[in-house]
Amino acid sequence: DAKGAAEIARRSRGTPRIANRLLRRVRDYAEVKADGYITADIADRALDMLSVDQRGFDNLDRRLLLAMIEKFDGGPVGVESLAASISEERGTIEDVLEPYLIQQGFMLRTPRGRMVTRNAYLHFGLPQPGAAGTDTGVSLSLDIDEGGES
Repeated sequence: DAKGAAEIARRSRGTPRIANRLLRRVRDYAEVKADGYITADIADRALDMLSVDQRGFDNLDRRLLLAMIEKFDGGPVGVESLAASISEERGTIEDVLEPYLIQQGFMLRTPRGRMVTRNAYLHFGLPQPGAAGTDTGVSLSLDIDEGGES
């Protein structure tokens, strides 16, 4: 139905190739777990099972953001260090992960390296360093509508 299609579209990063891949996976899920009809609930359950969250982030996106937060205190961190820390190629980070994370306001590319924004901490429900009044010298605030989702 239209709501099922909207759920798939919302989590597809605005990329037709990803939308088609997710649609195939959700369709398979609906065939096995439901009557083959893709409702919003079926799409939501299938996408959750596929570890595609409400923002369209998959496990690799979350690994990257969490590595920046947990291993590098939110950054700045160089792309080579970041690639080594999550065992991914530099090209994958630069060409696949970064564009969407930057576009969505979860990551910044600065002259000193990559940094997560306040939104990344909010997404994971983690406290932001410096939130208790410590001035880090860099503002990580790029407020976006979280829509009550995480």
